[in-house]
Amino acid sequence: MWSLKLKKVVKPWRLSAFSWKKLSIVDDLVFKILYVLEAIVLVSTLCFFFLCCGCHI
Repeated sequence: MWSLKLKKVVKPWRLSAFSWKKLSIVDDLVFKILYVLEAIVLVSTLCFFFLCCGCHI
């Protein structure tokens, strides 16, 4: 009887393999989106610098 109650308590804390794969897919998608966003911000910052400040290096 105690083992049955213990299984009910422990079971919600376990993550299945499907859950880990789903988390990995979401993580990869977020990483790709942020990678592209960061590249756009860096290129636009560089362009803004050369357009507004000129090339006085």
